[in-house]
Amino acid sequence: MKRIFIALLSFALLMGVGVDAQAQTKKKKSSKAKTSATTGKKKSSGDKSSKAQKPKEPPKPTTVELPYNSNDCLFAIPLEIDKPFGPTTPPDGAGRIQEVVADKANPNLFEREHNSVWYKVSIPYNGMLEISIAQVSQWDDYDFLVYKNTGQYFSNQVMLNKVKPLAIHMAGIDSAAMFAAVMKTDKQKAAEARAQQAAENKAKQQAKAQAAKRPADEPPLPEIDASGAVKPTIGMTCDATAKMFTKKQAGQFIKSIPVRMGEEYYIVLDNCTPNGQGHTITVSVHADAYEPLVLFYDKKGRKYVDVDLMILERGGKEGERPIVKDERYRGGRVKFVPGFSYLLYAKKDGFFSIYREFNSRDLMMRDTVMLYHMERTERGTSFPIRDIYFESGEATLIGNYDSVLNEYLGMFRNHPEVQFLVKCNVQSYGVNVEEDMLLSLERAKAIKSWFVKNGLDARRISTSGMTKNEIKRNAAAALNDKGGFSDVRAEIIITGRTE
Repeated sequence: MKRIFIALLSFALLMGVGVDAQAQTKKKKSSKAKTSATTGKKKSSGDKSSKAQKPKEPPKPTTVELPYNSNDCLFAIPLEIDKPFGPTTPPDGAGRIQEVVADKANPNLFEREHNSVWYKVSIPYNGMLEISIAQVSQWDDYDFLVYKNTGQYFSNQVMLNKVKPLAIHMAGIDSAAMFAAVMKTDKQKAAEARAQQAAENKAKQQAKAQAAKRPADEPPLPEIDASGAVKPTIGMTCDATAKMFTKKQAGQFIKSIPVRMGEEYYIVLDNCTPNGQGHTITVSVHADAYEPLVLFYDKKGRKYVDVDLMILERGGKEGERPIVKDERYRGGRVKFVPGFSYLLYAKKDGFFSIYREFNSRDLMMRDTVMLYHMERTERGTSFPIRDIYFESGEATLIGNYDSVLNEYLGMFRNHPEVQFLVKCNVQSYGVNVEEDMLLSLERAKAIKSWFVKNGLDARRISTSGMTKNEIKRNAAAALNDKGGFSDVRAEIIITGRTE
């Protein structure tokens, strides 16, 4: 009986709890329904505004997986100059072979590899080697050595300590300074925030002042967001003074070493901290270079646009080296080195592609901005031509017309689907309208013949001269001193696209 009583009591308690929970659930549901019913559209509009006001978080960088065998020299990861690699997963272990081990003759090496990764880089031009390593965690203790590749059996020579490192960075972390930085007071943090905000405001004011000085037809420069750049923790720079850091020293940067075109260098990076985190590494060659801001501008839309951009460097031992390869290039600084030539190719749907070849000598004479206008391929887009000349009263092209028309030739050659009209103007006082109409048409045909002679399909090109009303209107304006003749001698107008 006692067991039956306990079972009945337990069942009653369970039923009571279940009923109470259902009642609370119903109460919550009814209150929610009542709230939504009373607020109605106001609630939904409030939700939309709150979503719209919520700032977008910047996309988190994708972590690069380190290959399992990159702990060994034979499987060093190749790096590209000026291209950040990372943030990586944490290096784990020393690999199959302990290549770097200190001995009495070589005390300034790793006593052993703890959690290492090997990198290699080919030098494209002469200069000073710079290395930037940004640790994910400031509490990690990263060290690095730089070796020059000596050729066959290089890894064996490193393992036997027959190859000496050219750069040594084995400084320990300054725990006290890092702890002090983490434990800053609220006043210190507020003061730093105010100083940073003041610097940003000053930069914006300077940008506005520069924009005000520019001509009206020149677009103001956009603000290039450099927030994605990672701040180096340790590395090697030209500005540093220390030639090396041993285990007993504390410091961040050692002095760069000179390198030459065609050489190959190996970097072994080791984290002494167990269960550490990853890093981002960037290798550069410091040289007297020209670093303009490269931008692409839609003149009709009055805005800067992103493009699929490829810039190749020519003249090195590698042949053609891509220095920019970005499907969504939004603008930034590009480093061009003296003694090289370059090829730039930019494309975007709905716009003419841009293809340019130039050398470093041309760049040194330019401004600090390389601005390219993206012209639309849509119907009605017009390209006025001013710097083209004909024999007086004839349809014979004279002067440097090849260089003028070559720009348009490249545009239409890269877009065979685009059809266009060539129209020419003449300066006429309306004395013989019929002859002037015929002359303008013959000049348009001369330009078409040049395009056809240089490879364009004649079926894509139509021609037109001035109409009788256009000649009379221009003549009247010139005679009455109400504008004179236009300096546009020819015009190319997009008429359509073939499917």
